[in-house]
Amino acid sequence: MELAVESLETPALTKAQLAELLFDQIGLNKRESKDMIDAFFDLITDCLVEGTDVKISGFGNFQIRTKAPRPGRNPRTGEPVAIEARRVVTFHASPKLKEQVQAAATVSG
Repeated sequence: MELAVESLETPALTKAQLAELLFDQIGLNKRESKDMIDAFFDLITDCLVEGTDVKISGFGNFQIRTKAPRPGRNPRTGEPVAIEARRVVTFHASPKLKEQVQAAATVSG
C-alpha cells in the first residue's frame, strides 16, 4: 500500500497530516487515525526512554547514545563551561531509504 503525500503544504510532515492520510487513504475514522499515530510514536518514545534501540526495516534505526561529560566553551564569552553527561537519540537511515532519497534527488535535480 502506498500513501500519497504530494499535497503537503509545508516542508514537514506532521502527526496530524499522518492521521489525515490514514483517514483519507485507508478509511479509518479520524479518532482511530489519531490514536494509531499517537500510539505508534508513544511506543517508539517509550522504547528509547528505556534505552532500547528502535529498528524500522527499510527506514532506519533510532539509537540511544550516552555522551560522556566534557569541557566546553560559552561561544559568547569564551568562558570554559562543563558539559554534563547526557543521553541523545541518533537516527541512521537504512540503505534502502538512502537509495530512495538519492534516486529522487537525481530525478528532480
